[in-house]
Amino acid sequence: MAQPSAQTHKSARRATYQDVLDAPAHLVAEIVNGTLHTHPRPAVPHALASSALGGDLLNPFQFGRGGPGGWWIIDEPELHLGEEILVPDLAGWRRERLAELIDTAYFTLAPDWVCEVLSASTRRFDLHEKRPAYAREGVGYLWLVDPMDRTLEAFELRDGQWVLIATAKDDEPVSIRPFDAITINLGDLWLPKQQGG
Repeated sequence: MAQPSAQTHKSARRATYQDVLDAPAHLVAEIVNGTLHTHPRPAVPHALASSALGGDLLNPFQFGRGGPGGWWIIDEPELHLGEEILVPDLAGWRRERLAELIDTAYFTLAPDWVCEVLSASTRRFDLHEKRPAYAREGVGYLWLVDPMDRTLEAFELRDGQWVLIATAKDDEPVSIRPFDAITINLGDLWLPKQQGG
């Protein structure tokens, strides 16, 4: 069965947070450059990659077990950055910048790191709309995970431009900034390959 695709909702007026609130609950709604974009909840390969990566980072970086601590790692946070409303698959804040979490529906402080898991329905939006928005807002690191190609690309923001700092594929062990204090087995992020057939 084909995966539903992302939709861009062009309008004569700039989209607002009310448009996000009015979007159907089963869709993720984001605003970039004044335009509302909606897309379906992620399919299993996407969800597995995001969950596995978040799981690898939580103990060492959020809880300080087996790693340095000092971070908040959040699944699918809603970011309100100027007029942009973005929902990355994962985001991380250094606690020196975000000392404590408060009970709000969204964050107004840009993360230090974001991860987008690419899928057929969101790839173009993630690469051509969200990636420049993260650079404009000063996010320090961007990881792009592709569960279909079984790859990870990591970028660092330098002078307002994304610079590729690492690539990895399949089941390679990776140790990449800003989480280079640990090694992650990339193979844990992918669905097992089908046997036989």
